[in-house]
Amino acid sequence: MSQGPGNTSVNVMAESARRAARAGQLDEAARLWEQVRANTPDHPEAWFFFGQRALAKGDAAGATQWLSRAAQLAPKEPLISLALANARRAQNDTDGEMAALEAALKADPYCYPALLAKGALLERLGLKRNAARIFTDALKIVPAAEERLAPDVRALVQRARTAVAENASALDAFIESKIGRVREAHTTARFDRFNESKEAMIGRKKIYTQQPVMLHFPRLPAIQFYDEAEFPWLKELEAGTDAIAAELEAVLNTRSGDFRPYLNHPDGVPLNDAAALNRSPDWSAYFLWDDGVRVDEHCKQCPETAALVERMPLANVPGFAPAVFFSTLRPGASIPKHTGVTNIRLIVHLALIIPPKCSFRVGNETREWRRGKAWVFDDTIEHDARNDSDQLRAILIFDTWNPYLSVAERELVCALLAAQREYYRGDVGPR
Repeated sequence: MSQGPGNTSVNVMAESARRAARAGQLDEAARLWEQVRANTPDHPEAWFFFGQRALAKGDAAGATQWLSRAAQLAPKEPLISLALANARRAQNDTDGEMAALEAALKADPYCYPALLAKGALLERLGLKRNAARIFTDALKIVPAAEERLAPDVRALVQRARTAVAENASALDAFIESKIGRVREAHTTARFDRFNESKEAMIGRKKIYTQQPVMLHFPRLPAIQFYDEAEFPWLKELEAGTDAIAAELEAVLNTRSGDFRPYLNHPDGVPLNDAAALNRSPDWSAYFLWDDGVRVDEHCKQCPETAALVERMPLANVPGFAPAVFFSTLRPGASIPKHTGVTNIRLIVHLALIIPPKCSFRVGNETREWRRGKAWVFDDTIEHDARNDSDQLRAILIFDTWNPYLSVAERELVCALLAAQREYYRGDVGPR
C-alpha cells in the first residue's frame, strides 16, 4: 500500500495508525487515520482502513462508499478493489462485484485471492465451466505453504480444487462421448500416449520433461517407463531373481557394513530436498560396479549376480558407467524427487525384497514394486520413491544404453565425457 504524499508528519501518523491496527487497537488506529485525513483528505490508505472497518461491522453500504473512493485514489492497489468486491458481494451487487474483481486483476493479474474470488462468483452465477478455468489459473500461483493463508482464502482454495476436479470429470465424460467411435474404429491400436495427452489437457496429469543434471542429449524421447517389449533381455534378468535375492540376503547378513549411504556429498553442496539423506544409511547401496569400475571383492561375494549382469547390455562410459548396485531403503524412509545425470542411458530396477506399501513414481505415473519384476525408466524425468512399510526394501539397479542412441553417438559421448574430465583435471591453479 502506498504511503501517500511525502508529508513527514502525515507519514509518521500513518505509520502509527498501521502499528495500532496491527496490534488490534482499532479505535486508536481510527483516531490516527482521522488525523491523517484532516491533513490529507485524499490519503487512499485512510479511506481503505475505514472501508474495511465498516465492512467488518456489517455496514456494506458504508464500506462501498469508503472503498470506492480509495479505489479511485489508488487504482493500482489490487487489495483495495478486492475489498470493494467483498462489499459489493455483501450487497448482492454481482455486476459491481465483478467490476471490482476485474479492476483488482487489472492492477495485478497474479492476485490469486482475486482470481479465487472471481472463480467463486462465476460458480455462483452458474458458469461452472468458466469458473473451473479461473480456479485452475489461481491454483497455479497459490503459495505452496497453504497453512499460512487466511482461513477464508484456504476455504476458497479447497473449493477451487473441488471445482477443478469435478470439471475435469465432466469434461472427460463429454470428450469420451465424442471420441468413442474413433476408439472403436481402432480396436488393435495402443492408446496410452493419447490417453496421457488427454489427461494432461483436462488437467489431471502433468507431462514431465527430461532434466539431466550433467548431459542432455537432444531428440531422445521423454518416456517415463519404457515398454518391456523393447528389452527382451529383461526376461533373463527376472528369471535370475531367486539367485540374485539369495546373494543379496547373504550380503545383508554377513557384510552389511559394506553398504554405504547412496548420497555422500561434501559440505557446502546445495542438495535441496535431498539434504536429509546425505550420508544417511536410510538409502544405502552395495556396489558391484561403481562409475564404470568393477568392484571385484563385491562381485566375488555375488558371483551369480555379477555373471548375469555382465550378460546385460550395460551402458559402458569409462569413468561414469555402468553403475550396478543393490539399493536399500529403510522402513518409513523416502527418496525425494530428483533427476539423473544424463539421458544417454536408462535405469533398470529388479525388485528383490519388497514389503507392502513400497512405491516408485516417475513423472506422472506411480507403480509398486513386485518381487521378480523388472522395469526400465528414464531417470532424467523427475522421480521419487517411498517405503511406507516397517521392513527393509531392496532392489538391484543398473544402467543400460538408451536404445535410441546410435553406436557412433555412444562412442562420441564416451569421448566427450572423457575430454571434459581430462580438461578439469588439468586445472592446477596458481603456484
